[in-house]
Amino acid sequence: MAKANFLGSQINLVKSLNLRAVLLTLLYEGRISRVQLANSTSLSSTTITKLVGDLLEQGVVVEETTAEQEERLSGETRSVGRPRTALCLVPDSRFAIGIHIGVGVVRVALADLNASLVDNRLMQFNTHQPAEKVLASIADLVEELLAASQIEPGRILGVGIGSSGLTDHQHGIAVLAPNLGWQHVKVKDYFENRLGLPTIVDNNVRAMALGEAIYGAGKGTEVLAFVYGRVGVGAGFVVNGQIYHGSAAGAGEIGHVTILPEGGEICRCGNTGCLETLVSEPALLRQANRLAEADPQSRLAQAMRKQPGIEEVFTAARQGDQNVLQMLTHRSTYLGIALANLVNILNPDLILLGGIFAQGADLLLPTAEATMREMAFAGLGENVRLQTTEFGWRAGVIGAATLALNKFFFQQPETLL
Repeated sequence: MAKANFLGSQINLVKSLNLRAVLLTLLYEGRISRVQLANSTSLSSTTITKLVGDLLEQGVVVEETTAEQEERLSGETRSVGRPRTALCLVPDSRFAIGIHIGVGVVRVALADLNASLVDNRLMQFNTHQPAEKVLASIADLVEELLAASQIEPGRILGVGIGSSGLTDHQHGIAVLAPNLGWQHVKVKDYFENRLGLPTIVDNNVRAMALGEAIYGAGKGTEVLAFVYGRVGVGAGFVVNGQIYHGSAAGAGEIGHVTILPEGGEICRCGNTGCLETLVSEPALLRQANRLAEADPQSRLAQAMRKQPGIEEVFTAARQGDQNVLQMLTHRSTYLGIALANLVNILNPDLILLGGIFAQGADLLLPTAEATMREMAFAGLGENVRLQTTEFGWRAGVIGAATLALNKFFFQQPETLL
């Protein structure tokens, strides 16, 4: 994997960019000397001294000097002279709140500068409830989380929210979330007024992609795509460390790529044969229920009578139910076709899969990957890494927290000073 390289600028007017370069380098390197920091960012020693001095004063960076660190930094033991100091971020100097809004479920978490979760809460809600009532319940949960943490308010950077559906990230509005019944919900305004904290809102899958790009498997990756399947299917793209939104913030609607132009099921978007009608959780459950009805004595039918969920479908396949295995293999082919199209259009270095695609990776990934590599143009698929998210169930809240960490710490670090 290519090593991340964060280059700064010597222009006085872009102090925030220089700080971003310094902070991201400290994040990725863990511990680094001033000389190495200057070399990594292409900033002068004078600029590094000033920036590091400000960060030390604010308590977000600390310097440590030990013989062990010096040996590791230089590659050899120094017998004479003054040892170098190692700079590193102080993870618990600042925190961010992450809110992942899924379909009928919300997870709220408090994360430090390393995106490690200090605490988290889970809440389920009825999707038929008015948006305002759901937001109020989420805000109650956040206040409960903050009260339990006993962290000083000045150390909370802000709130990051990953919301289901089409999102206006510039104004923090949930434009259209069909699975929630939300239209033009001013999420950002609500939380800023209620909590008194700066808030950033984006699509939840884009948030997951950013979390992986900064903290997970995508560190140092130039072009990353995150594909998530649950009630719907969506994708998020990060290019050179920044979320790619598209001209109308609609980039990533891979679930509505037409796979079966004729004879496909009607999608909630109004079209037929969309990917979402073939590989989403509801789509797989519909197929599984048909199989269970056709063979009431099968492993699948027995499992579905106890608990009719996607995990039971995967379990039946793992236990050798051939009809389920065949169905999942068939549906994985459609996923692979969509991934091949994604490779042809975006040409990413890395594709990460989350949600049910990670949950059932052993069953879905082999066929999907083989199809992607076979069908991508001119062998482009051969150079793409395809794997599941490193974060599992945490992907949503880590991604949401990363929105806030990126915006209010790494991207806008002048607010620290």
